[in-house]
Amino acid sequence: MTQLSQQLESLFPTEDQIPDEFRITPLHQRDYLVDGEIRSWDGPTQEVLSPVYVRTAEGLVRKVIGSYPLPADDQEALDALDAAVRAYDNGRGEWPTMSVTARIRCMERFVSKMVEQKKEVVNLLMWEIGKTLGDSIKEFDRTVQYISDTIDAFKDLDRAGSRFRIEEGIIGQIRRSPLGVVLCMGPFNYPLNETYTTLIPAILMGNTVLFKPPKHGTLLHHPLLEAFQTSFPKGVVNTVYGRGATVVPTLMKSGKINVLALIGSSRVADSLKKMHPKSNRLRAVLSLDAKNAAVILPDADIELTVKECMLGSMSFNGQRCTALKILWVHRSLADAFLQRFGEELNKLKPGMPWDKGAQVTPLPEPGKPAYLDECLRDAAGQGARVLNEGGGTAVESFVFPALVYPVKEGMKLYREEQFGPVVPVVPFDDIEEPIRYIINADHGQQVSIFGTETAQIATLVDQLVNQVSRVNINAQCQRGPDTFPFTGRKDSAEGTLSVEDALRSFSIRTVVATKDTDPNKTILNTIVEQHQSEFLSTHFVF
Repeated sequence: MTQLSQQLESLFPTEDQIPDEFRITPLHQRDYLVDGEIRSWDGPTQEVLSPVYVRTAEGLVRKVIGSYPLPADDQEALDALDAAVRAYDNGRGEWPTMSVTARIRCMERFVSKMVEQKKEVVNLLMWEIGKTLGDSIKEFDRTVQYISDTIDAFKDLDRAGSRFRIEEGIIGQIRRSPLGVVLCMGPFNYPLNETYTTLIPAILMGNTVLFKPPKHGTLLHHPLLEAFQTSFPKGVVNTVYGRGATVVPTLMKSGKINVLALIGSSRVADSLKKMHPKSNRLRAVLSLDAKNAAVILPDADIELTVKECMLGSMSFNGQRCTALKILWVHRSLADAFLQRFGEELNKLKPGMPWDKGAQVTPLPEPGKPAYLDECLRDAAGQGARVLNEGGGTAVESFVFPALVYPVKEGMKLYREEQFGPVVPVVPFDDIEEPIRYIINADHGQQVSIFGTETAQIATLVDQLVNQVSRVNINAQCQRGPDTFPFTGRKDSAEGTLSVEDALRSFSIRTVVATKDTDPNKTILNTIVEQHQSEFLSTHFVF
């Protein structure tokens, strides 16, 4: 065992080395939310293993932190689906016909109850997916802020529709109405925040939802079940558990899902969409794969570029869809860039999620270390090297970051989304090389350009905005701020997720119209003045 391997192994704590404030009592979830009831579960369960190992006399042992329901068949999922269908009632249910003001009150009640569970949710984020304490707190706080911003955007959207228009002799009111039953599935890397970027706007717009937590990051949603139950009418929010490969196809094949909201892989999304018996009735809101590239020009500021590429490629161990997953560096700058990047990479501090200053933490996916090792061996077999000392060293769920150079076509790291702490670097002589790579890529989410010569940056911007959905200049790829549109081209996304755009994605513009005659004006005035309709209204939401 190398010295670095020994150091990594020693970072795993013994039971008595776990700080008291971060100790976890195994959470064996035996309840779930369906039709406004928190029901008890006495069937089979799925054991939840943390990415954190504990040192024992027998060696390293992966810590069991709980379990959750694992139905043997699809009946529970179908019960949840029926509950959501009943609650929506073809758009006639209590929730889809409820006033905007009343829906907002329900959501504000939920947020208040959610905040009360912050400590437990943050601790579960650390233990379930290995996210650092600081990033776990940030994810929770950002989610609360996202809900607040979504409520504000919802008010603005409603205000825009709180008037009548008269065009060509037709009086009309244009508002947004819900789409129906939404199946929401979020990712393990942001199991709270990114899940809620679909769940919250879907609910606010009057839809009813089926919520299937991610495989890694399931337990952290348990403390919020009671908040959902007591904040919304029955059947508005329903949880679904079980093996995704069997449960989700059953739901899709029913034809009763109106919107598929998935943050995951394009392969899964394509498969699920094809299962729906009436695909023209299915709306899809998808955030999928990405292989975001950085293009580092000869005149790039080395220090700035290293800093941004480090953040972009290594935040949360590189496990972000927006992470920089391949760096294209001009050959004239390659040696200087690689030296500085390697130096900074080896300064990253590995540790447990709660350790102060920890920047590299255990990986939640059991098969990920082996996959990354396969990628490194494949690259080495084709002439690339790991440049930083100890790069790629793995001990159980720990993988020390690796800087790989020179990466080329044919290597796994060239096209595959590694989604982990491995940084592939490709040298180029002609700017057409990275441009062709981006054009031919299956993905089209974002790109980062690093340089100072304005004419070349402008030329790249004009070409790349037609390939990806966001071009970052001298900055890492990222999702925020949440008020900016977040989407992608090609296989990277369908629909747009941001505060305002998500509300639009989970709704449709609907018009009530009549001819501009005195009798019709009287009808409209009477309905509005006597508050006889929630849709036909000039009520202004503050």
